[in-house]
Amino acid sequence: MMRIILNAFSFLRDTLRLQGIEPIEAPMEITPPCDVHTLIATLGLKPEEVEAVFINRVVMPKETLLKDNDRVALLPPGTPGSYRLMLGIKDASGT
Repeated sequence: MMRIILNAFSFLRDTLRLQGIEPIEAPMEITPPCDVHTLIATLGLKPEEVEAVFINRVVMPKETLLKDNDRVALLPPGTPGSYRLMLGIKDASGT
């Protein structure tokens, strides 16, 4: 087993709380190997409910394998446009 710290934002918090999962600064035990796609499924979320993931404060692809003591933050769609650029979810070219 390995440990991560989970944070979720916006409506993802409510969704996780309904499942009995604390969404703020929550320590979680997961079984390696575990990528972000697997974590999302384990949390009972749909892939389209998570637009971006931050691992240790950096936007990372959902294929990223998690490591022990990673800090993981899940961000749903709907973040205002200017913040999407600032956070690194979208680059200036719009991709």
